[in-house]
Amino acid sequence: MSCESPAIVWFRQDLRLADNPALAAAIATGRPILPLYVLDEVSPDIRPHGGASRWWLHQSLESLAANLRNHGLRLVLRKGAALDVLRELVEETGAAQVMWNRCYEPAAIARDTSVKAMLHDAGVDAESFNGSLLIEPWQIETGQGGPYKVFTPFWKRLRELYQSPQTDDLPDTLSAADEVAGDELAAWALLPTAPDWAGGLRESWQVGEGAVRTRLAAFLENAVADYPGDRDRPDRAGTSRLSPHLHWGEISPHQVWRAATACMEAGGAAATGAEALLREVAWRDFNHHLLFHFPTIATSNWREQFDRFPWRDDPGGLAAWQRGQTGYPLVDAGLRELWHTGFMHNRVRMIVGSFLIKDLMIDWRDGEAWFWDTLVDADMANNAGNWQWVAGSGADASPFFRIFNPVTQGEKFDPAGDYVRRWVPELTGMPQKWVHKPWSAPAEILAESGVVLDQTYPAPIVDHGMARNRALDAYKALRNEIT
Repeated sequence: MSCESPAIVWFRQDLRLADNPALAAAIATGRPILPLYVLDEVSPDIRPHGGASRWWLHQSLESLAANLRNHGLRLVLRKGAALDVLRELVEETGAAQVMWNRCYEPAAIARDTSVKAMLHDAGVDAESFNGSLLIEPWQIETGQGGPYKVFTPFWKRLRELYQSPQTDDLPDTLSAADEVAGDELAAWALLPTAPDWAGGLRESWQVGEGAVRTRLAAFLENAVADYPGDRDRPDRAGTSRLSPHLHWGEISPHQVWRAATACMEAGGAAATGAEALLREVAWRDFNHHLLFHFPTIATSNWREQFDRFPWRDDPGGLAAWQRGQTGYPLVDAGLRELWHTGFMHNRVRMIVGSFLIKDLMIDWRDGEAWFWDTLVDADMANNAGNWQWVAGSGADASPFFRIFNPVTQGEKFDPAGDYVRRWVPELTGMPQKWVHKPWSAPAEILAESGVVLDQTYPAPIVDHGMARNRALDAYKALRNEIT
């Protein structure tokens, strides 16, 4: 231990040691280090974590604390408004510096600006870094000098500008600050207990920096060559499942970039798959770019004309959708996968979103709120950006008239019905021909399969053809009103 003024490293959505610029900067000062995590759900406009995110955060903080202990450091946990916590901790410790990696949500930016001003007024050096994105939102702009609103030119320009930062290995032992009081993680009650609904999450995920390194290596070795096709197949284990690890910062996008680039240099099918993976990482950057430049996109239609869209108030339909009881097997499978694992396959997310918005004509914000509570990768920029993409109300959005048919989508991307049968066991006995449309099956097939519509499995809560026409009529009326 040391009596020298410490450097506080304020961990946030960067719960890792490697490729962590705030931690690296603190080490470079030569000062003793005080790692800190603040559970801040009370600063103005900060959005509290959803249930699945709280579960993940608990596991990730356990992992981070263990990794820090291996280097001689103790993670201090405190709860409250970050400005107050940091002011108190600086007074307690005489800290000379506070380092953190930036967040890009509007409320986080406002909070961090206030924190930095408070620290400067107190004579404490405060520095923030980019530890979460491939490129800062203000470092990439169109030829006209403004923010990008379309992904493809953003991706092209990002490829031109991107430079992977150099990283150094951590010393085996780091200089630790004198111990200060902190909360016990269990006292934060991040884990569900009454009831404990997280069994499926525990079955589905290994959390932490070491786990994601293993996951990325396995994906690049075993699955990346088939990724361009398999990423649309929910019946196959063909996706990277890196999104929650990236959201919580257990791995940086630079680490993914470097590993994928190594695959690309090898050539062949793996190179094509690695390129597709990098596009997905860049899409994440693009959504953060949009949120930074258009902060209301998290809660408001980016295309303001959708403010006049005639959303339906349908609590029964919303509840059936949330529970996976819509009568459309692919939709129900996705929502049940979400409830059990805290995750949903990306192709299915689009289909599920389209069904809520266009078949039921329920406001996309109701879907976004459900995903915020149930996804382990719930991320303000990605969640809102992707919901607005499906709704047609966002930047570079899918056109509203693209309405996914859950039957044909199922037959195309889950052709044998394996994904549906896994998550909708009521349909286990349904033949392939009927598994995505059991209401159309002959009576004898239903009987042989043990399916009784509206008893063992719901009949469709809405007719897709009718719903499609209703949505298109509403959109046409909206366009006519605008023009």
